[in-house]
Amino acid sequence: MPYYFFTSLHLLLMRHLLSKWLSPAPETFQEPEETMGQVEWFRCVPYIMVHALVLLAFLYPVTWPCLVVALISYSLRMFGITGFYHRYFSHRAFKTSRWVQFLGAALACSAGQRGPLWWAAHHRRHHRHSDTEKDVHSPNRKSFFWSHTLWFMTDYAYPTFLKEIRDWIKFPELHFLNRYDWLPFLMLAGGCYGLGCLEWFQNLTGLTGMTMLIWGFLVPTIALYHATFAVNSITHLFGTRRYETRDSSRNNALIAFLTLGEGWHNNHHFFPGSARQGFFKGEIDLTYYGLKMLAWFGLVKELKPVPVWVRERGSERI
Repeated sequence: MPYYFFTSLHLLLMRHLLSKWLSPAPETFQEPEETMGQVEWFRCVPYIMVHALVLLAFLYPVTWPCLVVALISYSLRMFGITGFYHRYFSHRAFKTSRWVQFLGAALACSAGQRGPLWWAAHHRRHHRHSDTEKDVHSPNRKSFFWSHTLWFMTDYAYPTFLKEIRDWIKFPELHFLNRYDWLPFLMLAGGCYGLGCLEWFQNLTGLTGMTMLIWGFLVPTIALYHATFAVNSITHLFGTRRYETRDSSRNNALIAFLTLGEGWHNNHHFFPGSARQGFFKGEIDLTYYGLKMLAWFGLVKELKPVPVWVRERGSERI
């Protein structure tokens, strides 16, 4: 009897945990309370577990195929975040078809940084209230660590504020991805492990299911988290200011390198509507080059340029 009791209790507990972690985030038109909110540590358990599981990398030898797989996984998903979540859904810096829109959103979802509607809504609030009391992203408001990672673990950050993204709410497929944003994330993990279990792939690369899971999913996911978060934290503290803006945004070449161009943050805050964030020679913007490549194949179009007056204003401070 005790065995069956504790087994049933265990199953009920697991069902409760999964329902909490995998339940869709609420979507609301209600204006959020202007508060930092409280960190919901219980909901952070999967995020913490991904960080803990990456320690498995120390149990296996590191080979060149490991690093190549990690780089591909990181670069593709970072492009999904920067090209689609940020420049497309948040700022509408180019146009594309409904199919490419969905695929770009799904790619970005696989990075584990919530859904396209949630991401765009919170980012638009960040731009409107940047470095003010209403900006929960700001490292100048509470602390570096809060800006870098804790803010999105709060009860405030959990809902999707539809009032911010009225232009996107007509697409049911985006609502689906937003509600079940964990699906592409888990599908990537399963795909990496499954690919590593195939004999021909093992013979070709020397990678197994476990090493593919580690280097194709876990390691680049952690890198994606903290590179993306660094745009909120580091580029509002360290770097140079080409433009005078109302916030503390800065250009940071290292963060630009790690995020495929997002580190030209002062440029972006001065003129967020451009598909390009590296406005000047030497400001390498790999996301923009990727979007240009997609435009050559007709997959995206009407990339919004940097206006001449913006370049002239920035040239004055060189």
